Amino acid sequence: MQRRNFFVSLGLFFASLLITVSCTQSPPLDESPTTATSGDEAKPVVMGFSAWPGWFPWQVAQEAGIFEASGATVDLRWFDGYLDSLNALVAEQLDANTQTLNDTISSVAVGSDQVIVLVNDNSTGNDKIIVSDEINSIEDLKGKTIAVEEGTVDHFLLLLGLEKAEISPDEVTVQPLETGAAAAAFVAGQVDAVGVFAPFTTKALEREGSKELFSSADFPGAIPDHLVVSRQLIEERPEQVQALVDSWFATLQFIEENQDEAYEMMAKRAGVSIEEYKEYDAGTTIFSLEDNLKAFQPGEDMTALPYAAEKISDFLLENELIQEKPDLSQLFDDRFVKAYSESQGSAS
Repeated sequence: MQRRNFFVSLGLFFASLLITVSCTQSPPLDESPTTATSGDEAKPVVMGFSAWPGWFPWQVAQEAGIFEASGATVDLRWFDGYLDSLNALVAEQLDANTQTLNDTISSVAVGSDQVIVLVNDNSTGNDKIIVSDEINSIEDLKGKTIAVEEGTVDHFLLLLGLEKAEISPDEVTVQPLETGAAAAAFVAGQVDAVGVFAPFTTKALEREGSKELFSSADFPGAIPDHLVVSRQLIEERPEQVQALVDSWFATLQFIEENQDEAYEMMAKRAGVSIEEYKEYDAGTTIFSLEDNLKAFQPGEDMTALPYAAEKISDFLLENELIQEKPDLSQLFDDRFVKAYSESQGSAS
């Protein structure tokens, strides 16, 4: 299972598929997103999602009929491999996808015209660096071998921790392994530490004496997850983008009012027990309407998306994970969240 891999060779992917993407961004639309394009009403929005607690509520939206109730016509597609969903959006096989901020910036950096319209969640503990019993501080990682899937947000988390402790990445050895294989290698004692996300955190902690060294909870706002759509969808079918956003907030209300039913749906999609799912769910902070409104505003720390995007873009460039810093001026579009807020009588 691959989740949230932001180190994607999208430049090669573009070339291999002979996709020509214009890098010229359209100016923001001023009008309210309510007008449908004639003949498009019945055309489904093809939307991808994959394994992460902050994205499983979309399964509830589908099974509970919330998409239809909100006016959204959706072909919801599950991806076992998150990387496949990223590539599908780039290849215009999807109209929308669930992605991290890191991945979206990486896609935009190579010319994909993608827009973030909603914050699903922040990782607040479900991404972890887990270590063997003799490691008690980040400084103890010097000279050690750490298994992590290169380019994933868990690799990003590792580098953030090293940076905070003023340790160069050259002072540790990264063993690049797929996340499941990384957890298995750590349990087998083949490496000293591992970077993993739930549910692989549970597997990694099976090693005797192992423990969490630090997690995404120590870096608030560093790993946000979003609903990302193509700019074409916004321009041609803004009413469907609005319906997707409306569906998200209606789903959160449904989950609150029907917890047993909703958790059963999400746990089944995740392939875990309801009890296990609730443990993973605790490490993810689902964003409410108020959280969304605040996140889209400018700020001076990682909880503000414009600030986080600049910092992450710089980070990706410095670590040669992207070739050049993209134009982020039209990465975010909060009109749909604001429109929902206004429809509910909330202040925006």
